[in-house]
Amino acid sequence: MKGPTPRRLQRFVWRHLHLAAYLERPGDGRQRPQILAEHLLWAQLVGQVLRVWSFHAIEALVHSTARRALGVARRFGDDALASCTERLDPAPTRQALVQVVRRAKRNKAFDDSRFIGLALDGTGAGRRGRARCALCHPIRDATRAVIGHRHRLLLLSVVGVGLTLPLDVEPYGPGDSEYAASQRVLRRAVGQLGRRFADYVVGDGEYATAPFLHVASDLGLRIVARLKGNLPALAQAVQARFGQMAPMTTFRVGQDRVELWDADDFDPWETLRWPTVRVVRYRQHKPDGTVVEADWLTDWPTRQVGALSRSRMAKSRWEIENQGFNDAKTRYGLEPIRHHHENSVLVSWLLLARAMTVERLYRQRYLHRGIHPVYSPIALVRLLWLSLGSPHALHDHG
Repeated sequence: MKGPTPRRLQRFVWRHLHLAAYLERPGDGRQRPQILAEHLLWAQLVGQVLRVWSFHAIEALVHSTARRALGVARRFGDDALASCTERLDPAPTRQALVQVVRRAKRNKAFDDSRFIGLALDGTGAGRRGRARCALCHPIRDATRAVIGHRHRLLLLSVVGVGLTLPLDVEPYGPGDSEYAASQRVLRRAVGQLGRRFADYVVGDGEYATAPFLHVASDLGLRIVARLKGNLPALAQAVQARFGQMAPMTTFRVGQDRVELWDADDFDPWETLRWPTVRVVRYRQHKPDGTVVEADWLTDWPTRQVGALSRSRMAKSRWEIENQGFNDAKTRYGLEPIRHHHENSVLVSWLLLARAMTVERLYRQRYLHRGIHPVYSPIALVRLLWLSLGSPHALHDHG
């Protein structure tokens, strides 16, 4: 069968992304395992690409007649997946994700983009009735009574390059915060990627604080952060100036009309060590009369990046919402907890990020070589499922 198959995806992972060494030595902490972690991790990756999320569903898949076509070497049960993820060291999986995106950059997957961004944001997943691990946050009603528990995580993604690649996941428990987790994950990612990999980091207004901005600057990143009411003096100064000015430029994006304002001489607040603050405002008029307006602050000098490029960086912030959390929850099963154990939860989220990044590089870059079109996500899933029933699938070595 021509076209994508699970075995061809496997060769892409082994040969082109060079993840064979990771899959052979992924940090398995089990003593004398009967089933190699390599088989379990590959089954989870191909299962997630096929949108099979639960450990029970993966067990059913590898016990079916499609197992050989999937490239899974042997059968196993859901208990083997639970045991492996409980004891798997997260560090090698994090390093493997870094290796994948660094190789993508070396292979010119980002060459159509002038700037490479990193986006940060947090979300919740895995709601449960009662607490069962250290990552469970209580959910309270209006009377402060606990009505359930939920898990919180911070996602870091590569953005602004034409495809969104989840890079790292950092969970945080009730005594922690998204703000603290964001600084940990950013330091770790830049330390592994290198200071020259990305150009900027983009985030919501929660990250527009002096400590976080200083951390990003110290790591060699420019900052693009949403300006909201948490900086009232700066917000008022921006409104006083831009509210009395005509837009500096106007252009169209599809049927929308976009207006831009830009100034780089606003005063920093007391704890910020920048000499000045640059703010760009964009106002987007949609055909139905809807108007979307946002202010974004940055330390990027006007002489290096114009307002139009700067607004595109700001909009790359939404990639982590749409191609990050939305896809992860609706297509890859971020919301359910596969095995309620603290390390298993983290490892499962990291493996989910790995599956999303591998699928996108395979679908949008590798399969797009030559004259081949870019498959939509659902088209790729359908082709992979159809290939499992092909008589050639069991003997696919080409």
